[in-house]
Amino acid sequence: MGQGQARRRGANEAAGTAGEVIELLEVLWEHGRDAVSSSPVSASQLRVLYCLDRDEGMNLRTLGEMLGSAPSSVSRLCDRLQALGFLERLPSQVSRRELELHLTHQGRKYLSDLRLRREEALTTTLAAMPPRARNVLYEGLKAFRDAAEGTAPAHRLSALKDVDDRSA
Repeated sequence: MGQGQARRRGANEAAGTAGEVIELLEVLWEHGRDAVSSSPVSASQLRVLYCLDRDEGMNLRTLGEMLGSAPSSVSRLCDRLQALGFLERLPSQVSRRELELHLTHQGRKYLSDLRLRREEALTTTLAAMPPRARNVLYEGLKAFRDAAEGTAPAHRLSALKDVDDRSA
């Protein structure tokens, strides 16, 4: 087998393993979300909360661009989050015709509790790993993130940086 084929085979095996790990992480993530609240927050609504947490005060158009969604869909997502008490629309300081989107105290608490539960689930799993394996995982994830920066859409790159900044 040639060197190129061996690399390709290794990449395919790594992609398969990464897929399995991602599925496990999704299960952990959902357990964290289920434990936080009985409020039904969809994955799309959760993405809205994450965006507003990172960039407080954006308008619907900007949020729609970040999510890659139509304005009507974004507006409905925000309506539902506002009904849950997680989001509020306030008049813009810049333009009287625009509204700014802000997380409420309840929305921030939901995200904080969610992140705490998810971190607890990850910490429990990582603590069960040998220290050397944890270090290798950490280095591998950093390298993966760096490689993904060249292929991920620009709005996702800022999210990756924000996650790195929070964990530093």
